[in-house]
Amino acid sequence: MRHTKPGARTAISAVLIALLTSCGGGGHSSSSSSSSTPAGGIHLQVVSFGDSLSDVGTYAPLASAVGGGRFTTNPGQVWDQDVAQYYGDTLTAAFTIDVGHELSAQSGLGYAEGGSTVATPANQYQFLTDVIGNVEMPVNQQLSSYLSAHGSFNSNQLVLVWAGANDVLRAGSPPAANTTVQTAATTLAQLVTQIVQNGATHVVVVNVPNIGLSPDGLKQSDGGANFTQLSQLFNSTLTSALQTDGVQSKVIMVDSYTWTTQTIANYQANGFTVSNTAQACDPSKTPDDTSLLCSPATYVSSNADQTYMFADELHPTTHMHALFAQYVEQQIAASGLGH
Repeated sequence: MRHTKPGARTAISAVLIALLTSCGGGGHSSSSSSSSTPAGGIHLQVVSFGDSLSDVGTYAPLASAVGGGRFTTNPGQVWDQDVAQYYGDTLTAAFTIDVGHELSAQSGLGYAEGGSTVATPANQYQFLTDVIGNVEMPVNQQLSSYLSAHGSFNSNQLVLVWAGANDVLRAGSPPAANTTVQTAATTLAQLVTQIVQNGATHVVVVNVPNIGLSPDGLKQSDGGANFTQLSQLFNSTLTSALQTDGVQSKVIMVDSYTWTTQTIANYQANGFTVSNTAQACDPSKTPDDTSLLCSPATYVSSNADQTYMFADELHPTTHMHALFAQYVEQQIAASGLGH
């Protein structure tokens, strides 16, 4: 979800590949871990589509060499992993990268990949390109990959969809940015419709958070106003498009925009000591200042994963992810599914 420095990318790539070839890497699987009734009251197999906010480990085979693996305060989990556990499942990556910068299919159902947009192809100038290559799948390709491998969805699955943040971040400034964002939101609604038409009965659609309130937004010359405006436009367009496509009543909508805005405004009440003004991963210690490569060794303090809201300039900490997962679980229960 962010750009990076070319020189640093090359150096990081060399270090990670050297470490990986000496330490080795591995794959994962996605399966129910217990026969007892899970905390959510119902067993569900979780399938996830999206970007770095939901990436459960696409780049872990490389990033784990320096203690990273997900876009958060590693080794902490991201929200969709927490949600999967709540319903008795273990969510792992559908694809992982190897030292040759190739994606390799795994047995997991976590299709979300850091850097992904809704439907536009990879951008050679985006973050960590020299490390991971132009390999990430946009959500439309994630969905087609799932359908090619599995054929359809079923009533025992919970499908999580959270995308659009990268489309907002790369859209530029209005008025041209407005068209870009509206197209992405309309396309996402079409993909959600496709998911429903292919048999999914429990679909969670998360809108874009208030990106203007991220540390990256705050440092912009306009204080994040453009990101906030584009986030709002994406969300309103997505809602309208879902209504037009006749599927809004068939999905569980989760308003991450309002949730992030309110959580940041009440950060201390939510257990944080630092709001959206700083990051948990020390920029001087974390390779390329990205949470993908953040580990306890690079935290600004030993408990930063719990006391800070943001890991880096855009991605939530472990505690922030856990709180959001709880919010999502509440919205799912309110729909009548589980508790």
